[in-house]
Amino acid sequence: VPMVAPGNVQVHVINSTLAKVHWDTVPLKTVRGHLQGYKVYYWKVQSLSRRSRRHVEKKILTFRGNKTFGMLPGLEPYSSYKLNVRVVNGKGEGPASPDKVFKTPEGVPSSPSFLKITNPTLDSLTLEWGSPTHPNGVLTSYTLKFQPINNTHELGPLVEIRIPANESSLILKNLNYSTRYKFYFNAQTSVGSGSQITEEAVTIMDE
Repeated sequence: VPMVAPGNVQVHVINSTLAKVHWDTVPLKTVRGHLQGYKVYYWKVQSLSRRSRRHVEKKILTFRGNKTFGMLPGLEPYSSYKLNVRVVNGKGEGPASPDKVFKTPEGVPSSPSFLKITNPTLDSLTLEWGSPTHPNGVLTSYTLKFQPINNTHELGPLVEIRIPANESSLILKNLNYSTRYKFYFNAQTSVGSGSQITEEAVTIMDE
């Protein structure tokens, strides 16, 4: 098997899900056989928004031939990763380079995990929601948009409310009675807005 590890391993983080890794080729005599390529082992150490460490699944990408760089796609935003590089010949892999740590920046969050509308009265509705399963960063706020829908399914004027990130419920007041409303709800990080969840609910007709 090869005798030495690739040196001068560098990671260039391109965006929240993509990084580029560079390394120096090893001297051919240390390959001790036919150089087949390089393998990059990489794994997520932890999410920076949740401190839970779970079972570490190592991923491996093989770059054929005498390449000196490779792309690592499909990374999770706002996470800490480690990687190392090994040279491969027909017999197997050489030793690993020292582990390199890199961090991905924040991305936009996934949609809120649920949106529930309860306690209808003549002029109010209560909204409850769950934070996104994948915040992909630090949540800065939620945005709620809603509008009435009339009997012919025409949409009325859209109202928009910004809600602090630490809230998980809201009572909407001053609504019209016996009216169907459509709600659009999403979360934000400093990078932008995540995908929205939609729901409909009706205020009651009369007491």
